Amino acid sequence: MLGRYFARFDESPTEKINIGGNYYKEYWGEGSNRARNWQRYDLGGDKKLSFEEGVDSYVPYAGSLKDNVGMTLSKVKSTMCNCGALSIPELQEKAVLTLVSATSIVEGGAHDVIQKNKAGVIK
Repeated sequence: MLGRYFARFDESPTEKINIGGNYYKEYWGEGSNRARNWQRYDLGGDKKLSFEEGVDSYVPYAGSLKDNVGMTLSKVKSTMCNCGALSIPELQEKAVLTLVSATSIVEGGAHDVIQKNKAGVIK
């Protein structure tokens, strides 16, 4: 389930493209029309898969995998710390998944402020 994660990096086989001044990489989900392999999704007869389950889209470009693995591991470690877990088995035991609304996600992030980027320029 890490296809979208890996699709963002230089190491993925797709081209980097510029859309509106931002760079993206192509991404297609496992169940998309583009990724379908009828032998893999064989339903045991003449029936064909009649609906698309994945997307064919673009994901924001993120550079090289090597340059990003450290940040990803830091995020995992931070999540573990927030759960009070020192190991992956302990995280699996202690973690609680909570369903939140889209509004909760917005309210939980930076809002009602003008954000600056790392260079101090207003976004």
